[in-house]
Amino acid sequence: MMKSPNKIKSYYYSLFMISLMLCLGARSQLTTDFYSQTCPSLLSTVRKQVQSAIKTEMRMAASLLRLHFHDCFVNGCDASVLLDGDNSTEKFALANVNSARGFEVIDAIKSAVESSCSGVVSCADILAIAARDSVVLSGGPTWRVLLGRRDGLVSNGTLANAALPSPFEALDAITQKFVDVGLNITDVVSLSGKLLLRGNQLPYWKKVFKYGSLRSQSRPQPIEYCFQGVYTRF
Repeated sequence: MMKSPNKIKSYYYSLFMISLMLCLGARSQLTTDFYSQTCPSLLSTVRKQVQSAIKTEMRMAASLLRLHFHDCFVNGCDASVLLDGDNSTEKFALANVNSARGFEVIDAIKSAVESSCSGVVSCADILAIAARDSVVLSGGPTWRVLLGRRDGLVSNGTLANAALPSPFEALDAITQKFVDVGLNITDVVSLSGKLLLRGNQLPYWKKVFKYGSLRSQSRPQPIEYCFQGVYTRF
């Protein structure tokens, strides 16, 4: 069913707000100009790569947003979801294995950034910028990304299995996982609503939409630092 322009606009604004509110925790540690001197071309480089990836495959926008979301739900936004290893890593968690995607796009972005500013930009920051650009390039709003995250060195699949919401869980259980990291039912809808970006209509999410309106290191950031900014309730 075709959604009205107002509902679509509300959905993107919801993504904007949820993306902003998830980063309130340690604002003093991150800044929007963290790489202004060391890697001034960072934002344009990431945008170009994300644009190319979405042009090749439109649903990559949702995949990159989801990758950042799943990274931040497990011990903060430290890019640990990107770490390779055995089946004990986050990549092999039930919510990620044969599901999480976009790793090759992040690799391409990292390579492009490294060619300009070697050894400067963290993968965690690249993930955060790529998630923002995915929303923007899909027709959503923009925001200034706070930067300065450090990459984690440990990837914990057991923790990921416990922390990440699953479509096979009851709605109350999923909502509790959001509450555990400082979020609520409207955030469940906003972050789960990323599926709309790629046209998926799973029965589970139809159930979720009934309950809320659309809104929205080894120094790992807390979950509220996942995206960043201001929280506004609809």
